[in-house]
Amino acid sequence: MLPVGDELPEVLLDLAVPHEDINELVRIARQSVDDPEVGGLLAASVRALVRDIGTVGFQPEMPAISEGLGGSAVVRRLFPVLVLLAALPHTRAYHDERAVPADIARRTLADLGRHMAVHRRRYGNAGLVLPRWLWPHFRGELYQLGRLQFQRARLGQRTGEAVRAAGLPLGPGDACLSLHIPDFRGPLTPQACDASLALARDFFALHYPEETYRVAVCHSWLLDAQLQKYLPEESNIVRFQRRFHTPYRATEPDDNLPVFFVFGDPDLPVEALLQRTAVERAVASHLLANEHWYQGHGWFEL
Repeated sequence: MLPVGDELPEVLLDLAVPHEDINELVRIARQSVDDPEVGGLLAASVRALVRDIGTVGFQPEMPAISEGLGGSAVVRRLFPVLVLLAALPHTRAYHDERAVPADIARRTLADLGRHMAVHRRRYGNAGLVLPRWLWPHFRGELYQLGRLQFQRARLGQRTGEAVRAAGLPLGPGDACLSLHIPDFRGPLTPQACDASLALARDFFALHYPEETYRVAVCHSWLLDAQLQKYLPEESNIVRFQRRFHTPYRATEPDDNLPVFFVFGDPDLPVEALLQRTAVERAVASHLLANEHWYQGHGWFEL
């Protein structure tokens, strides 16, 4: 199912793949269709990825990629991208089955290009830092609706108990929408978030009428209340935090997450972190003071 002809550059452009990565991907795709080992692994990987497509919470068990796949480190590095490209007809068929509008489908799957831009920012070449982040997009679980992304999900134990304690007839295992905040999408303004939430309410009611979503959840370092020590009350991030009930936060620090999302490379030494923006100054200052960042967990009623 891998497109390898003249249509492939058009497909890559539709997926917002960075222009500087297109020629290399076209070359590797053409090589791969003639390699039985690569072709066999590609077919097995696509089968694993699209199995029970549309199911909430399904975790594909992807085949292992051998060190010498295709006789080239480039093939190994780009193989996860080839898998997503080969799975694209299945994803589009599922979107058609759910009558997902073409513009929403396109913007959702264009997150492939954003993730490739993240990889190039960190490593200087084409690839995906963590391919599994794209699986929900291509399995019909996640949709880009305005500024935010919404993933069909289930309430976890602690969040579900907090929702129930607040008086809602929900608990662990019940349906929820998990919010994601993609980079390279402009400011996280309250107006943009309100518009996204309005789109989400209409979208899921129309295209998933058999599923009821009463709460949204978010699991992110952006919900760490310590950010309020560094950012003004009117900042977009602080106002975003105020939308949520935050029943708990992670007990183990995770300093790599903010360094990765803000600076592009979690392995940067703290002393080298830039401090040009308010968020950069907040992340860097906190770490330079030998403090730690934690993932926050929050929810609110839709």
